Amino acid sequence: MGTRVVLESAEISRALTRISHEIIEANKGVAGLVLVGIPTRGTFLAARIADTISRIEGERVPVASLDVTMYRDDLAQNPTRTPHPTDMPVSGIDGSTVVLVDDVLYSGRTVRAALDALGDHGRPKAVRLAALIDRGHRELPIRADYIGKNLPSAKHERISVRLAEHDGVDEVTISSDDTGEGTHQAEEARA
Repeated sequence: MGTRVVLESAEISRALTRISHEIIEANKGVAGLVLVGIPTRGTFLAARIADTISRIEGERVPVASLDVTMYRDDLAQNPTRTPHPTDMPVSGIDGSTVVLVDDVLYSGRTVRAALDALGDHGRPKAVRLAALIDRGHRELPIRADYIGKNLPSAKHERISVRLAEHDGVDEVTISSDDTGEGTHQAEEARA
């Protein structure tokens, strides 16, 4: 199969703009809204969404980063994962509408870990989920509220999200994974 680009820079930008509009509409503005990115690429995507919302609404939305490493249920199988710093807003998340932002929604296990980690930082009024890519193959009953692109894929395929802030280029690719484990680039970056 090789590797093929499924989203280029302009398409990623359009998807994030659409997600930003959907978040504003669902929240009826930006009051009480906090964007929480799941490192690594989810944090960059959350910042981009916040910038877009700021341009649309003229008001800055707080952005946080939430490390989920120690909350993962696969830590015993992957003990070499490198923790990322958590950076929550000073005012906390109590009573806020939190939008968790991740690059690829796959099994749902990262999101489950994020929900557990989020609980240690307060009690939000509501938690929503935004993902640039939803590739399917859920193992838990988790669904994104805002999706940039549904990208049905085989489990043996690899979805790689690259962002300029971390990788020097904006693109999403799909390729055949020779290991047959069907991962995505962001999970490997967290390892």
